[in-house]
Amino acid sequence: MSDSSRPSAPLWLLALITFSGTVAVYAFVPALPAAAAELRADPGVMGMTVSLYVLGLALGQPVYGPLADRLGRRPVLMAGLGLYTLAGLAAVLAPDAGTLVVARLFQALGGCAGVVLGRAIVRDTAGADAAGRLALLNLMVTAGPGLAPLLGGAVAATAGWRVVLALLCLLGVANLLFAWRLLPETGASAGAPAGAIARDYLRLAASPVFLGYAVLGACLTTAAYAFFSAAPFIFRALGRPDHEVGLYLTLLVLGITIGNAAAGRLVRRGSLDRVLAVAGAVSALSALALLGVALSGHLGVASAMGIVFVFTLCTGVGGPLALAQALSLNPRLAGSASGLYGFIQMAVGALCSALAGLGSDPALAAALVMAGAGIVGQVAFRVALRGARRSGD
Repeated sequence: MSDSSRPSAPLWLLALITFSGTVAVYAFVPALPAAAAELRADPGVMGMTVSLYVLGLALGQPVYGPLADRLGRRPVLMAGLGLYTLAGLAAVLAPDAGTLVVARLFQALGGCAGVVLGRAIVRDTAGADAAGRLALLNLMVTAGPGLAPLLGGAVAATAGWRVVLALLCLLGVANLLFAWRLLPETGASAGAPAGAIARDYLRLAASPVFLGYAVLGACLTTAAYAFFSAAPFIFRALGRPDHEVGLYLTLLVLGITIGNAAAGRLVRRGSLDRVLAVAGAVSALSALALLGVALSGHLGVASAMGIVFVFTLCTGVGGPLALAQALSLNPRLAGSASGLYGFIQMAVGALCSALAGLGSDPALAAALVMAGAGIVGQVAFRVALRGARRSGD
């Protein structure tokens, strides 16, 4: 399909649809204590409104992808957005914690449609500039979760926790209306036989090239979760007050944002794989440097922030490029590839977060996880390149 004949979709709307699924995780976290008090629920039960939401985001993605490749992007996206909105309304009206937990799970199952299909539609419509557009999409999406805890906390403190959920529900309504009016059908394989889609999906899931890029992208983008989740304990051990942690994490998110902005320019000067190789190598080296400093016992605020900032810059550069390479293997299966990629990404992120909680030294644990992820990512990249060379022979 030539660029002139490709359907167009507003990037701002794709960003809105994509981050609406993830922003609902972070926006509600500051409201948990107030919700627990009003509903007379244990903190562990209220924590399930977050953990099950993340689980729903992970499990829904590999399902939406093949459905969108079979039925088309538009109807599957509209169904997901509808579920997100209705479940959001149920959460607003929840009379008890159990209802709220279930409503949040279904809200996630609806919201992950936007995560999968926002990226797939970019791949459908961007052509040769897919990497640059995905980087720009990621740049726009990163700002949402970064600001969500601040906004959620302010709303919960001034208007109540139910208003936070009401705003998320209204976001779903806005997404539905904008998507209905502005988004065309972009799926090239809509209407393809289900058997063919299933066979192609299994072939994609077994492809060393796809898996290599997906694992590399997951290691680049989610290994930093290990540091983020351990950050309050790391900086407390370094003698910094708890209220400074938010500032440090904001600076690291800024690193991802700068990397996203740079990715689009870098790919115009060199091939995607060449830029990806540099970003992956520097990412792994920075993680190993953090591990070395932690082992030496000389870790400080400046060294930790400097090293991890370099890591997040590489996250911003390499993440969209690995995604673009994975989605480009079979354009007919962009939806399936996006869903499977997202599932692998979230699974690696959950593993990194869990492993960072082991041991008595949070800085050392986070550094070990990041270094391990950096090495695994480099191995995965070599697998992808070797598989691509073999398929080209």
